[in-house]
Amino acid sequence: AVRAYLDRIDAVNPQLNAIVQLRREAAIAEARAADKVPHEKRGLLHGVPVTIKDSLDTAGIISTGGTKGRANYIPPHDATVVARLRAAGAIVLGKTNTPDLTMAFETNNLVYGRTNNPFDIARTPGGSSGGAAAIVAAGGSPLDIGSDTGGSIRVPSHFCGIAGIKPTAGRVSRAGHIIDFTGPAESLTHIGPLARHVDDLAFALSIIAGPDQIDPHVVSAALGDHKKIPVHNLRVGYFIDLGSLKPTAETASAVERALKILEKAGCKHTAVEIPGADEIYGVYTGLIWGDGGAGMARILARWGTTESPLFDRIKAATNLSSGDYSAQYEKFDNWRSTLLRLFAEFDVLICPVNGGPAPLHGTFSRPAAAYTQLFDLTGWPSTVIRAGTSPEGLPLGIQCVAHPWREDLSLGVARY
Repeated sequence: AVRAYLDRIDAVNPQLNAIVQLRREAAIAEARAADKVPHEKRGLLHGVPVTIKDSLDTAGIISTGGTKGRANYIPPHDATVVARLRAAGAIVLGKTNTPDLTMAFETNNLVYGRTNNPFDIARTPGGSSGGAAAIVAAGGSPLDIGSDTGGSIRVPSHFCGIAGIKPTAGRVSRAGHIIDFTGPAESLTHIGPLARHVDDLAFALSIIAGPDQIDPHVVSAALGDHKKIPVHNLRVGYFIDLGSLKPTAETASAVERALKILEKAGCKHTAVEIPGADEIYGVYTGLIWGDGGAGMARILARWGTTESPLFDRIKAATNLSSGDYSAQYEKFDNWRSTLLRLFAEFDVLICPVNGGPAPLHGTFSRPAAAYTQLFDLTGWPSTVIRAGTSPEGLPLGIQCVAHPWREDLSLGVARY
């Protein structure tokens, strides 16, 4: 199995630049050793090849987080999620590309360069888990672990036609991630899996979830079985337009087709309007950059990065007064409370992931990310699956969103 995936990586990665560190000999040696382990001692992922987003520390292999200050950094310890995969028997093939500190929707950095979309190399695979989504879509890995601060699991899954889940905030530890459980983006950053099938997402999530006594924000919450969700008579809310954002006709059709499938199962769907929709992007950027970019500057300084595209964003950031910054959080929490009350009338929400398919390199529109930023702000679990195809032959996804801690419902509806 390991050799088969290594062969596939050799075939597709030269055009994609998705895998940026490959541990070929080490992975084969681990596979040989795994073949000799008695059945009763094998873990849940025994011998399963996986790749890991480069923003997550992986002991013994260079882990840059996309930033030049870490170009040769080899962590002494695994990130919590990596340690849990390895303890379950997974074999790490290598690391997948990510933008600097994960803070972009296109996967490009000054260490490894640009990653391409496997459906059209002139287009972006999205970011920041673009390397992960590209190699999974191209058949070079069955499973990757990514991160999502504004859509960084879901946008690449959508652009590359695979499945991905952003779990509930507080479900999975961020320990060992380039943006961890501290800093300006703490409340927005989630860790989750990307794979070709929803069942694989659920299986991987069951292994990486739960407290680790390091990330103080992770709680012990039961993870239900997505296969036991009765997808009948559910109350389904949906939206296609998000304020002034309007998707392509094919993207709207993908949502409508999903609704028809659920309607046949006896579900009732109702159109909803997200309050404050046109303010989402502003609220999101205000929370991350409202300190004038000081938090991001500290992370860059921590690793000795002196050259980064993020410095331009730091210079452009508005440094709010402490009173204005705290007022941002008050407004944010009141808005989240309003959304919880709105969501109380539904079991799931169905909506687009982005306004359209993967764009050409260098043309991603940041405000269009409000479709995914919305659920980083609320912290609700969201699963992305492919649900359509654009006129250019590019994949189109939808989001299946559930209440906090109901990943089983989000995954169950997506699987159906």
